[in-house]
Amino acid sequence: MRLKTLALGIGMAVSALALSSQVNAQTTMRISISVAQNSHQGVAIDTFAKEVEKRTAGRYKIQTFYNGSLGGERESIEAVQLGTQELAFSSSGPVPNFVPETKILDVPFLFRDKAHARAVLDGPIGQELLAKFDAKGFKALAWAENGFRHMTNSKRDVLTPDDLKGLKMRTMENPVHIAAYKAFGIITTPMAFPEVFTALQQGTVDGQENPLPVIISAKFDQVQKHLSLTGHVYSPCILLMNKAAFEKLSTADKQSFIDAAKEAARLNRARVDEDDAKGVADLRSKGMTVIDNVDKSKFVAALTNVNAQFEKEFGKANLDRIRNFK
Repeated sequence: MRLKTLALGIGMAVSALALSSQVNAQTTMRISISVAQNSHQGVAIDTFAKEVEKRTAGRYKIQTFYNGSLGGERESIEAVQLGTQELAFSSSGPVPNFVPETKILDVPFLFRDKAHARAVLDGPIGQELLAKFDAKGFKALAWAENGFRHMTNSKRDVLTPDDLKGLKMRTMENPVHIAAYKAFGIITTPMAFPEVFTALQQGTVDGQENPLPVIISAKFDQVQKHLSLTGHVYSPCILLMNKAAFEKLSTADKQSFIDAAKEAARLNRARVDEDDAKGVADLRSKGMTVIDNVDKSKFVAALTNVNAQFEKEFGKANLDRIRNFK
């Protein structure tokens, strides 16, 4: 009898341990960015990680990686597509290589301001684009933000497109950007972001273009003298997940991941606003010459021919749908 009682007790203990193990089982996933943790993108993935863990009662833990430690943006997106990495947070730069329909967002001077861009991305146009990722092996969880891109260089002040002629500039691996910048007379040099600081430091390229939050977090003021607030392209970010990994989630957990991504995007945009508000004064204090009275109409005019090409490629009606969205 005592043996039976002992066996029963052991069986109950083993069952309780197994149940406890199931309850406390934790799945770990990875997410990466190409810039520093103390940045608008760092805010995004740190918030996402915290929110996922909270919303799933600790059943999912998101490991965060910074400064391109898992590769540049293109490499990280490829890893997510292949399933060797579960999540990535990326600028839109390399995204058209995977989902060509997103190229339209990179057309210069397409958006009036951040409020306009955010409304487009959060509205039906942005949601239609997010849905395009499903067929490519991704679940696109949310649009977030880099901000409006500006130009820096080590050679001279840039007030007009003529001042850009002959400058060797790092560009993202993005065909729309490259076509537009060639129209400015720039010698374009596509390069992954983790390589940019060293290339600027060594003089391999004269300049680069990025939003203020990136310029600040990457410390480009250390290797660039001149900043022009051209605001020539709005740069979204996107939070991507491997489609198969997303499909394995329960219905409730899928919603938790989506809600966590939306909260990450909200705080990411708030940090962009903060960096934009203080960025110019901050960079001037560090010795950069900042041109804040750029005549954007001259830059738009310099793109007349390439814009005609964009209208053929994307359709004027599609571009106007974005331009006129309210």
